[in-house]
Amino acid sequence: MSKLACFKAYDIRGQLGTQLDEDLSYRIGRAYAEFLQPKTVVVGGDMRLSTESLKQALANGLRDAGVDVLDIGLCGTEEIYFATAHLDMDGGIVVTASHNPEDYNGMKLVRKGSRPISGDTGLNDIEQLARENNFAGVDPSQRGSYNKADTLTAYVEHLKGYVKLNTLKPLKLVVNAGNGVAGHVIDALEQQFDDAAVPVEFIKIHHQPDGTFPNGIPNPILEENRADTIAAVLEHKADMGIAWDGDFDRCFLFDENGRFIEGYYIVGLLAEAFLAKNPGAAIIHDPRLTWNTLDIVKKAGGNAVQCKTGHAFIKERMREENAVYGGEMSAHHYFRDFFYCDSGMVPWLLVAELICNKSKTLSQLVDDRITQYPSPGEINSKLEDPKASIAKVLNTYQANALGIDYTDGISLDMGEWRFNLRSSNTEPVVRLNVETRGNEALMKEKTDELLQLLRG
Repeated sequence: MSKLACFKAYDIRGQLGTQLDEDLSYRIGRAYAEFLQPKTVVVGGDMRLSTESLKQALANGLRDAGVDVLDIGLCGTEEIYFATAHLDMDGGIVVTASHNPEDYNGMKLVRKGSRPISGDTGLNDIEQLARENNFAGVDPSQRGSYNKADTLTAYVEHLKGYVKLNTLKPLKLVVNAGNGVAGHVIDALEQQFDDAAVPVEFIKIHHQPDGTFPNGIPNPILEENRADTIAAVLEHKADMGIAWDGDFDRCFLFDENGRFIEGYYIVGLLAEAFLAKNPGAAIIHDPRLTWNTLDIVKKAGGNAVQCKTGHAFIKERMREENAVYGGEMSAHHYFRDFFYCDSGMVPWLLVAELICNKSKTLSQLVDDRITQYPSPGEINSKLEDPKASIAKVLNTYQANALGIDYTDGISLDMGEWRFNLRSSNTEPVVRLNVETRGNEALMKEKTDELLQLLRG
């Protein structure tokens, strides 16, 4: 039998009507319950117009299997991570399609302790059960309960624990929720800051959740989606701009000049900050861009541990190493104190604190690192035959490589420059990352060279 198209490597995502509907959502609820045998599950969802009906169908599937459901309402993915662990639930499911187009929706699933459920840890089993749709009849007397809950206050209290509020100096921050679900958390934090007389001013753009996406799909990793944040930073002379994707599990930072800061350099910044407070701790990083992170972690006396790209792999490795922090250049940041999960709220709080404590602008905090290890950022190529293209690149460069790593795709160390080339786990594209040792001209030359070879 064919695989259900909406089941991906790490989560569920599909086009409404053709790949995901209420019937399948109900079956996913039944399948999740049959596979995991939970007693209690927390659910929530984003602002998409289809989310509420899909969530209710999912909840009905869980309840018909005898599971008690707690619904926390409109929320980001990390609020489900928080609620699952904080309330000691047996599992959690958020209905979201993050930065996918308007006619998509999906789900992210976790088990007890907010451990991820991905392809090799249960998602394939759930997919098979949902596809077979061979569930026991419903016993009304055994049906699970449905209750609503508000975990926002507890979640915001948790967020506040990452920074010392009394050390924050006057800051002006542009915050762009992209009409996703980050806005209500910013409002709650703003209230807490006001109550504590913390001098942080928020300039809010595209703040209200709106599933029609009047200002475009919330995906700041796309250059065309950054203009409004940049304009607001410059207009208001802000200290920093922050933009999120739809479910705010990724945050993207802009310096006081409106320059987009690649996630790679934020990883180094946060690694350094955590090692200052946790000497010798393990820091997890992905293989795409590494030199800056390795340099910082070594100088700070930490233990840099490379891990395959993808939240399920990073979270597993975080637990194995008891790492204090893990970062991917794609703007996913993971924290031991956040149940080893990724958060899009914790990073900007930490960077805001660094700006205050070091009395430096964000550009001053990262400029030197960008100069030392320049990179153009990740470049995607849609290719007819990704495997053949990657093999062609490997054959061209491997004879002169000082080292080749196969942790994730291919990473080749060429001495003064290096690159990583990998097929996406979620899209039909090949992703290229290049960096050099302080040589921007070489970076541009080698990037062009590789792209020509790939796409030629």
